[in-house]
Amino acid sequence: MKPGPLGKIELNDNLPANLKQLRESGWKSRTIKQEIFDNLSRRLSVGEELYPGVLGYQDTVIPEVNIALLSGHDMLFLGEKGQAKSRLMRGLVDFLDPVVPFIDVPDAPFHEDPYHPISAAVSRLVAENDPQDIPIGWWKKDQRYTERLAPGTKFADLIGEIDPGKLAGGVSMSTEDALHFGLIPRMHRGIFAVNELPELDELVQVGLFNILEERDVQIRGYPVRFDIDVMILFSANPATYNRSGKVIPQLKDRIGSLIQTHYPRQRSTGIEIMEQESNVDLEGEFPVRIPYFMKELIEQITICARKSKYIDQQSGVSARISLANFRTMVSSARQRGIIHGEKPAVPRISDLGHLASSSLGKLELDLMGSHQMSEKQVLEAVIAEAISVVFEEYVDRHGMEEMAELFAKGIKIEVGDMLPSATYAERLQRVPPVWEKAFEVNAAQDQAVRASCVEFVLAGLYAMDQISRSQHRGGLSYEL
Repeated sequence: MKPGPLGKIELNDNLPANLKQLRESGWKSRTIKQEIFDNLSRRLSVGEELYPGVLGYQDTVIPEVNIALLSGHDMLFLGEKGQAKSRLMRGLVDFLDPVVPFIDVPDAPFHEDPYHPISAAVSRLVAENDPQDIPIGWWKKDQRYTERLAPGTKFADLIGEIDPGKLAGGVSMSTEDALHFGLIPRMHRGIFAVNELPELDELVQVGLFNILEERDVQIRGYPVRFDIDVMILFSANPATYNRSGKVIPQLKDRIGSLIQTHYPRQRSTGIEIMEQESNVDLEGEFPVRIPYFMKELIEQITICARKSKYIDQQSGVSARISLANFRTMVSSARQRGIIHGEKPAVPRISDLGHLASSSLGKLELDLMGSHQMSEKQVLEAVIAEAISVVFEEYVDRHGMEEMAELFAKGIKIEVGDMLPSATYAERLQRVPPVWEKAFEVNAAQDQAVRASCVEFVLAGLYAMDQISRSQHRGGLSYEL
């Protein structure tokens, strides 16, 4: 058996079963940060994709993360909810070796480096036994990452505590055998992440000092110390992280790099993320076809919500609202398709009437700016603004003067999420040529697509005060 690059051993190798075989294999011991440095450097040098599925950060966040990893820093990911902070942290597992060896001793608290054990019991085992009698186990990389949500987390959870049961059994309080180790020591040679750092109890924050600075664990002041090898990651929201007293200055000072995340800078990037993360099957027995302008509308609703004076921007508007709204829109169209036998079903503006169920729980009103508006009224205002923004872009690009001409002839069209598409075709038999160019969909031949385009134009013209709208029997009617 030959070792891989830098002595790394692959999963498909005949893995050494004892310390003697491990030494003969050529495996080399490295700290976790050196391991990440080596693997990241190799992948950078050959141009491999580093963070699969992370979109919109190629020129901003990703270079900063790479530099922090090459610097051997612990990191804080600072950003509002729904900015892929957890995804980035979990993705660092990809820079670990497929497996690493450890001394396989029953009930051992750590996955000990075979060449550098840190506990007294394992150190004695190595010193007093023949290498071929010391068993070696293998720790897979996906098991070398764990995370904890800060609220409710105690010192004993992260660092450790004196175990009363062991003391009652006669173990001395001044020895390591009396200790119950927390999550961070147990991730020796791994990655540990704390989500929502500002919510971590101040006593626990103090307990992290030595770990971040000296990689030294101290429990209850007893003279039992361990030089643990761990990379520590944090995430936080700027609104709480920057609030005085939430994170003690000494802890901030010990975090090597602060990585600031952000929402997508372009709407097209947000749409890519929405399509990638929504996990919606558009095929199957009841397929759904989505015009691009409907995808633009869903993402624009999120963008408008992030700028709305009625919504608390310190809380943020997560990308999850786009995902939830996208699924709701698709499901509303699919329900109509199932009932009326339309294949494929095509989402319309009227399907957006169901977004309250997928949006309201994700928006927090600004009590000062909302002027006693209800959540539903705020959402309706945001949706109306999004329709206006997207429609005006289409007007600017394609010059749709022909749109309103149809209604100058006295055409009145009723719309609704449960109306069959044929209803729209009856009202609008002639499709203006500009529609085909503008929408890049076959509105002339496909009734369901035509219905979607009709509703988009109607809602857009209404937003621009070109036509009027009235509501009755749960439906809407548009006319000049």
